[in-house]
Amino acid sequence: MGEVGRQATRAADAADDATDSRGFRLAARAGYVAAGLLHFMIGVIALRVASGGSGSPDQSGAVAALADNPGGTVLLWACFLGCAALAVFLVSEVFFGATQRSDRERLKHRVKMAGQAVVYGAIAVVFGRYALGGSSSSSESTQSISARLMANPAGMVLLVAVGAGLVVAGVFFVHRGVTRSFRDNLRSLPPGRAGSAVVWLGTAGYAAKGVALGVLGVLFVVATLQHDPEQSTGLDGALKSLQEQPFGAWILGAVALGLICYGLFMVVRARYQRM
Repeated sequence: MGEVGRQATRAADAADDATDSRGFRLAARAGYVAAGLLHFMIGVIALRVASGGSGSPDQSGAVAALADNPGGTVLLWACFLGCAALAVFLVSEVFFGATQRSDRERLKHRVKMAGQAVVYGAIAVVFGRYALGGSSSSSESTQSISARLMANPAGMVLLVAVGAGLVVAGVFFVHRGVTRSFRDNLRSLPPGRAGSAVVWLGTAGYAAKGVALGVLGVLFVVATLQHDPEQSTGLDGALKSLQEQPFGAWILGAVALGLICYGLFMVVRARYQRM
């Protein structure tokens, strides 16, 4: 990148910071922090399971663990607002973002933003439900929905498609981590060891999340083909199934540490994400 390009990037980053100080984008950035806390807790619970303990290493288990901490309800409301703001921001990007790109790039951008908006909107719903005093089991909800969909051929096709999509997403995350292409969406990182640590966290985190998504997708496909909704246990079941493999505790432990890294990376991402 030439000097003109670097100056343009710095100017865009400065404008981004100025917008953040006015409020909405800063609130949206808090959504990355909330998602980071969620993944961090999932990793901690998974590490506990790998060590012989108990727990549900999924969204419901992680949010319940956050709620049990002092000031947990306030934290859950803050996470809900952050994820909701980020979802709204991403929806705005679907309609108003990438206006200077080609038609193909604009479509790609809109599909990507729409998918992320759904993800963060769903996370906001989980935080909101627990903040209001409710609770749910991700595994039981997944099994119930899977059972209803398996009752008809169209539903089974949909479940196989969802499973395949999760496998593709898992491969994407692993590739993004190994190639470190996630850096393309970050502004200039701090120099020296601090910047290297951020990159290392992202590399390990993206790879671990990719493995978890891939295993989850395979379980969805296998459960559907065997017409067994009890195997569609969500992320909890996907991670725990790793223990059934040779050296399973070590594999689950490695993935758990990777998810902790991903959670920490997401917190840092809140500061450096281009928006």
